[in-house]
Amino acid sequence: MDYQYCIIGGGIVGLATALDILSRDPGARLVLLEKEDGFGQHQTGHNSGVIHAGIYYQPGSLKAGLCREGAVATKQFCRENGIPFETCGKLIVATSELEMERLAALEERAHRNEIVVEPVSAARLGEIEPHVSGLGALRVPATGIVDYRRICLAMSERLKGLGATLRLGTRATGIVEETSGVMVRTDSGNTLRAERLVACAGLQSDRIARLAGLEATHLVVPFRGEYYTLPASKAGLVGHLIYPVPDPDLPFLGIHLTRMIDGRLTVGPNAVLGFSREGYGKGSVRLADVASMLAFPGFWRMARRNLRSGVDEFRNSLFRRLYLEQCRKYCPSLTLDDLGSPGAGIRAQAILQDGTLVQDFLFLSSPRMLHVCNAPSPAATSAMPIARMIVDELTAA
Repeated sequence: MDYQYCIIGGGIVGLATALDILSRDPGARLVLLEKEDGFGQHQTGHNSGVIHAGIYYQPGSLKAGLCREGAVATKQFCRENGIPFETCGKLIVATSELEMERLAALEERAHRNEIVVEPVSAARLGEIEPHVSGLGALRVPATGIVDYRRICLAMSERLKGLGATLRLGTRATGIVEETSGVMVRTDSGNTLRAERLVACAGLQSDRIARLAGLEATHLVVPFRGEYYTLPASKAGLVGHLIYPVPDPDLPFLGIHLTRMIDGRLTVGPNAVLGFSREGYGKGSVRLADVASMLAFPGFWRMARRNLRSGVDEFRNSLFRRLYLEQCRKYCPSLTLDDLGSPGAGIRAQAILQDGTLVQDFLFLSSPRMLHVCNAPSPAATSAMPIARMIVDELTAA
């Protein structure tokens, strides 16, 4: 069958890209392929459900702008489609003098990013969040929570209404670019042809790029974000999201308390090296994923540079008592018994040959294809403006 556009990947970025294409080219013949039996089954559906405000990112950077735009667009999409969300706000809590200095720098960055923030004294912190302690905090009122799988479902329904063909349970097994289009073979034995292809394959983005014959010099390495759901009796422990002050030398935000839109309260996630790109259970190992890491020189360079923090993360993962210590810095009333049912998400972290962790967008393109090889956090919040950027790139080619 012939299509004008083929999208590979049914996470929020792939779905948003399909919607953006059809908003510009109504009636276009578009097919979206998703190997799972539902949409948003991996990074989109296993994240913490936060609508980020964009406070952490370099002023003037692409990530900062996309996050600000994305937060507004996400909330508007929820209003239009009857999807529950809550703008509960976030508190970034400092528990040491060093963190107070970092908090001041973060406040300055927020102002430069045009994000409204409110400094909170230790006394005021105790008033608004009695179970949280610290030397001070920074309140970010615009931060919200939502279920991104609900957003994906609404996007898929809108796409159906616009005439798109959505194929669940369909894996691309071969991609051949020709002068006039792209041939995509699927695991059902069928072959489809599209004039343009966009791959938003997340955890499998490097493999899909290589399948298409592109020279992908990076590797996707999975990092597990492990969290615990607190007991129902503790679900109302806090009214805000509670975050530690991030360490600028580390790429992740640290263990935090997150209110979920379904009423749960979770603590986490950490960021520990994973041994399976799509294995969410503790101890999941997929030999092909391990082998690809061990054979990639950049993995070893990255591991050497981050040995200390990597060991700390493994220790916190293995021993709940150490994990709890990270939480008790700002919420001292938590106990081991509060660390209830575990869960995990997996972040697709692109790593270059020299061991660099890719923190920005990474695209690979050819005359007929565009592969999104790295869409950095917070990609779920920023999905709609990211999609606009992808389609701009696609149509400019």
